[in-house]
Amino acid sequence: MESGLKRPSHIRLSTHPGAQDPSPFKIQWGEQDPLKRGPVIASPNQPENRNTIGVHGGSYSLYKALAVSSGSLDPDRRPDYNNTHPMVEIGPHPQWWSPGKIVSLDPFGAMTAQAFRELIQRGIDIRPTIAVTKAKLDMPELRAAVEAGRLRADNRVVTPDGEVTVTKVALDPVWYLPGIAQRFGVSEGALRRNLFEQTGGMYPDLVTRPDLKVFLPPIGGTTVYIFGDAAGLAATDGSVSCRVHDECNGSDVFGSDICTCRPYLLHGLEEGVRAAQAGGTGLVIYNRKEGRALGEVTKFLVYNARKRQEGGDTAATYFARTECVAGVQDARFQELMPDVLHWLGITRIGRFISMSDMKYNALVESGISIDERIALPDELIPADAQVEMEAKKAAGYYSDAPPVVGDELKNIHGRSIDDY
Repeated sequence: MESGLKRPSHIRLSTHPGAQDPSPFKIQWGEQDPLKRGPVIASPNQPENRNTIGVHGGSYSLYKALAVSSGSLDPDRRPDYNNTHPMVEIGPHPQWWSPGKIVSLDPFGAMTAQAFRELIQRGIDIRPTIAVTKAKLDMPELRAAVEAGRLRADNRVVTPDGEVTVTKVALDPVWYLPGIAQRFGVSEGALRRNLFEQTGGMYPDLVTRPDLKVFLPPIGGTTVYIFGDAAGLAATDGSVSCRVHDECNGSDVFGSDICTCRPYLLHGLEEGVRAAQAGGTGLVIYNRKEGRALGEVTKFLVYNARKRQEGGDTAATYFARTECVAGVQDARFQELMPDVLHWLGITRIGRFISMSDMKYNALVESGISIDERIALPDELIPADAQVEMEAKKAAGYYSDAPPVVGDELKNIHGRSIDDY
């Protein structure tokens, strides 16, 4: 072999005889006991044990393939999980096993190494899908907030140097296909067929293995930033502040002035710190859904179309430009978004740092109450982002009327609202 490394000897195409032998490890989604629920096993090294479609790492699995191809990674190597357990305990919460509450992540994903220790010691390749750690944020805007007196150094949440102490959680998506189908109101068969076809047939098990009910999609996951006591997220007194933010690399990282993404993200971070300093808990949820889940290439093409259109960039054509390029105005369906909040044990949000009706409705319809919605202050809106803001207002994004719920939501601009 080119790299000299041992290669898995049991990989079989799903169309080959014997490829559909059932795994001895059954997944009973919704069981309260993780051992009864069963582990998520997606290792390509042990096809006889696999009970999950796809592989761990999502899109990063392709980089792993390059590492194996170059000879720098032994494909049979097993992770050493010693001392990797969560720095902060989260859960278990009743939502973890409440029917239909969580279908897009593994509630036991952070405790995998502990809950399935004996199986791992027996050689079963079981891997965590959630990691919980502690860290500090060092951002000039948060330091400026301290200097301006909006935040204070308290040696607990904010250090004298202006650093902010946080609990960070990284979650990889784990889709329970029957639950995903039910959430979107489609048949499981239709969902599987579309997933198979729209990924170019990458996962034939979607259509050949109806016995496999769990799928690890090759998409980005979610990062959670918690300010203050993580246990306070389950509080029912309205002391939780929350911002749900969808990725915008150009603004969030590079500070583009064409949209309000970074200002709203920073506003959510500051509100989270303020909540923690007031004795509550702050939360920012960061979802990898670049360019309304259409991708950065599509987003930049839309930028070009907006800038070059006759008559200039206008609010009236803001959403139409995206649809012209992508065929849809927004692909960030919020049906799955509440799952991470249910995993955190949240039942009530005091201050929701968003004016998005789609996000609000998704949370409320899932059983989470919201006391107050906090808009982005006018002084934080960049001048070049006014077109975006006017387009949102025209689309009813900032409507003073009560948010639309239920089936009516599906009729608002064909799910076109930009949720940033």
